[in-house]
Parts: sequence; C-alpha cells; structure tokens
Amino acid sequence: MNDVDQVAGDGYLARYDAASARDPLAAAALLAGWLHGDRQALFAELRAARPIAVTPAFALVTRYADVVEVLSRDRVFTVAGYAPRLDAALGAPVMLSRDATPMNWREKGLMQVVLDPADTGRVRELAGGLADAALDAAAGRIDAVGALFRPVALGVCAEYFGFPGPDPATTARWSRTIMTDVTANLPGDPEVHAASVRAGAEMTDYLRGLVAGRREALAGSARPAGDVLGRLLRTELPPDLAWEQERVVVNVAALLLGFLENAVGSLTHLVRRLLDDPEIRAAAVAAAHDPDRFEPYVWEALRLDPFVPVIVRTCERDHVLAAGTPRATLIPAGTPVLAAVGSAMSDPDAVADPGAFRVDRPPHVYLHFGYGPHACVGAHPGAAVIAETARRLLRRPGVGLLPPPEGDVVRDRDVFPDRFALRLGGSAR
Repeated sequence: MNDVDQVAGDGYLARYDAASARDPLAAAALLAGWLHGDRQALFAELRAARPIAVTPAFALVTRYADVVEVLSRDRVFTVAGYAPRLDAALGAPVMLSRDATPMNWREKGLMQVVLDPADTGRVRELAGGLADAALDAAAGRIDAVGALFRPVALGVCAEYFGFPGPDPATTARWSRTIMTDVTANLPGDPEVHAASVRAGAEMTDYLRGLVAGRREALAGSARPAGDVLGRLLRTELPPDLAWEQERVVVNVAALLLGFLENAVGSLTHLVRRLLDDPEIRAAAVAAAHDPDRFEPYVWEALRLDPFVPVIVRTCERDHVLAAGTPRATLIPAGTPVLAAVGSAMSDPDAVADPGAFRVDRPPHVYLHFGYGPHACVGAHPGAAVIAETARRLLRRPGVGLLPPPEGDVVRDRDVFPDRFALRLGGSAR
C-alpha cells in the first residue's frame, strides 16, 4: 500500500485546513499535538498530499529526500535554536548547538576520536553485564525504565564516559531537567528554563571538581586512561589548539545530555514494538542468542516507532526546499523546521515495503542517529548500549508486555518514559 492509498476523506489535513481558516496559530498547535498521537497515519497523509507543510509557527517536512536536505545543509537549516537553552544550562557555548564554526569542527573531531568505534565490543559487554545484573535482581516483573534501561545507561556514563556523578539519581535529575527545557519546553516556560540553569550549574560545578581530580590522578600514572574523560585529559594537542578545562567540562556534560534520555526512550519504544506483535516477538527472541542476528530487529523496531520522530532546525534565510520538484516550497527565514525522520524512514520512495517489519534493510534507510554534519558523534557506542540491553532482556524466558493500564508506558510531559512494567520469567544464564 502506498501513501496515496492511505489518504482518507476527512483526514488530518481537512481538519487542519478547517481550523486554519478560523485561527491559523491554533491550527498549527493542533498539528503539533497530532505528532504525539498516531504519527504514522498523519505522516502518510502529509507525504502524499502536503509533504512540506508550512504553518505560521513551523514547517513540517515528511519525505526522505527533503528531510535529508534539511539535515545536510547546516548553513541554511541550523541548530541555532538550541543554543540559548543549552548555553545557559552549561554556562558556555556548546559544540552541539553550533553550525560550521571552528569550535564545532575541532571539538566534534576530538570527540569522535575519543568515542572510538573500536570500543563497541567493550561497551557491549559493559552494557550486557549491567543489564544482566539488573534482570537477575528482578522477580516476576520489572520496571524496565527505572530498574533496567536507566541504570544501564547511567552505568555506561560512569564507567565508559568517566562521568559517575555524585549518585545515579542526581545525574538522572540533571539530565532530565536540562533536556526538558531543551526539547520539551516549546512554550518557553521560564520556570522550566530556570530549573535547567540551576541543574546545569550544579552539574558543571561537579564536573570541574571531577576533571581537576582526574587530571591530577592521571599526571602520576602511566596506565591507559580507560574512559572518555581520561582520553580527553590525556590527549596532547599543539598549544594553539589545546583545550581549556572548561571546554572539557562542557563536552563531557554534553555526552550525558545527548545520551541518557535518548537511550532510555529508544529502548522503551523498541522493546514495546518487539513485544507487541507475537510473530515479531518470537523471531526476535529466537535471534537474541546472537548479537549480529538480533541487532537488525532493534533498528527496524525503532524505524516503525522512533523515540525521536522529528529533529528541529531553524531556517536562517529564505530557502526553496525540494527545488526542481513538484513539491518545491519556500521556507521563510526564521522558520523552525521539523525534519520528520519518523516519516522519512517510512517514505515508500526511499524505503521498500515500508509498512512491513523487515530485518534485511540497508543501513542508509535508518536515521536514528541523525544525518549530515550533526549526526551523533557517539553513534557506535550508543548503538551498542541500546542493542545489547534489549538483547539481554529478550533472552529472558517469559518476557512480555503486561495488560493496560499496568503495562502502559508512563511518561513525563508526554515525552520522557518514566515507567514501563514488563513480565519476566526466569534467568537465561
């Protein structure tokens, strides 16, 4: 079935257009609200009838080619919209919120070096051990968010990133408070922003002490650093390129912010998708004895239900998107642009048989770690954590969803998973 076949009479666009005739801004809010509902039906209708939907508040881009164009052109579609909130939280410019600047180029390059893809096996074993320990402690059922996904991600932050925090609860609070302001505070609530600034100040104060202590300890040791923070401190650069301590603090803080909520949310979405269909569940469980066989199930489940369905950019100057095609559309300067990766990964022009669950897809159809200049610098270790944690869970006999409401995902602000109860059997080990 293609997108045109899925468009029905009184669909989303008919309701949007009727609302827009009365109040264009209210209609834009209605469209934004639908992104929290049956997104795939909404995306299918938009891809077919209005693939670049420009509203008074934002533009929503839904086809694969156009989403890739948005994410590729960092001088036109920028991450500048994140800078005021991230910079305020961390008290300094953040590489993640800069486009095509020397700082972004240098710091992204160094972070790619210290987040070595060769660490994948080590990180997989770390995540797997943490996951098995959490599962062994459960009896009959488990809150997958609070007792498995979040503890594993925080353990990786502590042991691989070198950022243990004062305690796991505090580290998790810092991450959630800041990311709520950065990604889930669209109205710009000043209290949410102030809480983020306070949390960021606490976190960076802690990291300054951590960095100073690690630097002193490493100065008297010939042993390999062993974690990302240690590698940053051990990396020797020419004097004119050397990092000040504050840049190390900011980039280690950004590791946590870019990883924790995304890992927990992605695990919640993909596990729920794998367990929801009995046939897919059986196939995934059968594949769970082998990491290479199991991993395609992870990315296909997330394709169909991604935790991050849209990536936000700001259009810096007037730009005709999809120029030379029938859908060419002017995006005015200053427009927030929602690049719907969750739609792009189901675009039949780019993805064969997009409604089917298939584990033979080429990697390029997956946009889970972004695309272009701002693709995730920690994609390799991040992927290892997500895939291995899910695999260890699905190796457990009897793992399954609980009936609602007990088995429903409980979310903060309708975004961040806070609770996801699952049924468990015995140990697989």
